[in-house]
Amino acid sequence: MFKAVLFDMDGVIVDTEPLHHKAYYQMFNDVNIEVSDELYASFTGQSTYTICDILVNHFDLPLTPHTLVSIKRDHFKYLFDNDTSLSLVDGVLDLIKDYYKNGLKLVVASSASMVNINRIFDRFDLNPYFVNKISGADLQASKPHPEIFEKAAQLAGHHPEDCFVIEDSTNGIEAAHAANIFCIAYKSEHSKGQDYSKANLIIESYKDIYTESLKKLTSNLV
Repeated sequence: MFKAVLFDMDGVIVDTEPLHHKAYYQMFNDVNIEVSDELYASFTGQSTYTICDILVNHFDLPLTPHTLVSIKRDHFKYLFDNDTSLSLVDGVLDLIKDYYKNGLKLVVASSASMVNINRIFDRFDLNPYFVNKISGADLQASKPHPEIFEKAAQLAGHHPEDCFVIEDSTNGIEAAHAANIFCIAYKSEHSKGQDYSKANLIIESYKDIYTESLKKLTSNLV
């Protein structure tokens, strides 16, 4: 049985995608660019800096990626503090408590900045359940590179084969696959257009992967 679980955050733990969407499109408007739905969908799972670097090159902007990051994060911070719709993903708190109670080591491995990770964890009181947190923004490479999950497994104190990942994006799933870590894809209404083909297991409800159910589901897959 697995000994550690590596959680993505946005779309997996907390429903921040609507806020990120608003913040990004406010930033796009500020710098006068039109980003297609297709291009925006390709950003899922990547760090803010990586996305802004892509935008600078794609639109030949006379700005640095850091400038775009700052604009976007200012919008996100305002929305985080003022948008009351922000909530945990349905069922995830019970799942976290189940894993914690059953002795799994929990690590969050997110492409969000550590500032935003800590905001979420403080707001929803998640710190007691997790042994560590790692931000893709602080690593050498962004998802789909496997570095974030390789480092997250190290932080959990277990070999990759003793860990599993919960992800909802193409880039995150590819990162887990490249790290040779068992990956569960959470298919939600906010992860439309994502490719789950490299996931080991696809779910639509967290009730399906409580500890005892997970043992049964994965007994023939690992």
